[in-house]
Amino acid sequence: MWWFQQGLCSLPSALVVWTSASFIFSYVTAVLLRHVDPLVPYISDIGVLPPERCLFGIMLNISALLGIATIYIRYKQVFYLNPEESTIIKLNKSGLVLGTVSCFGLCIVTNFQKNTLFMMHVIGACLTFGVGSIYILVQTILSYKLSPGNKVFRIRLIMLLCCTASIVSMFISSVMLYSTGCGVELMQKMHWDPDDQGYSLHIISTVFEWILAFSFLSFFLTYIRDFQRIALCVVVQLDRYNVNYTNPQFTADDPQLPISGSL
Repeated sequence: MWWFQQGLCSLPSALVVWTSASFIFSYVTAVLLRHVDPLVPYISDIGVLPPERCLFGIMLNISALLGIATIYIRYKQVFYLNPEESTIIKLNKSGLVLGTVSCFGLCIVTNFQKNTLFMMHVIGACLTFGVGSIYILVQTILSYKLSPGNKVFRIRLIMLLCCTASIVSMFISSVMLYSTGCGVELMQKMHWDPDDQGYSLHIISTVFEWILAFSFLSFFLTYIRDFQRIALCVVVQLDRYNVNYTNPQFTADDPQLPISGSL
């Protein structure tokens, strides 16, 4: 059995590979069509113009669904490992909410391009990476509480530090770029020349944005070993073997079928 066939480890693997592919394919398409400059454009720039915008949008929407599924499975795993300790329960529930909000932010970033609704795009980016970084912090704390000496905790801590440093660096460079005088128009610029005002700050901002994106994605690779120990089982119970059979206790006012399932 191959490693990706063990348990549910294919879920976080698919999340990372699919999301990375959405960035790479959209970037290559945008560069070939000369919609963006080859040297580290903003990730948002590769999702502004068609046809890469269509590819970028549909692939990242699927990434959001994969992210929610991964976050929920992680929530259930921690729940069954420690069903009683109150601190872990609170952190686990907080992680579920934060992760879901982060995935919702990814949908906003994808569907509200920066050249149409700039503020909504910025809000989506803050939800994706800002709230997402808090999610990583919560999961890192949970890793420490569940297994303090585990190597996975150290790796997650490194990913957290990379995300935090990238966010701070990107924020500072973006604020400095915005304050150069051209405002939002400069932030929405698609093509840059080395002689342009704020070019160095632009490059610094975009480099840290790409580092942030892939550091954020790399965190989910740490779930692979954990998910290898998880098996998904769906149990369905029917009242009778004949699916056309209707239990007499169900009247016309209550037509629900007597089917129950557990995950």
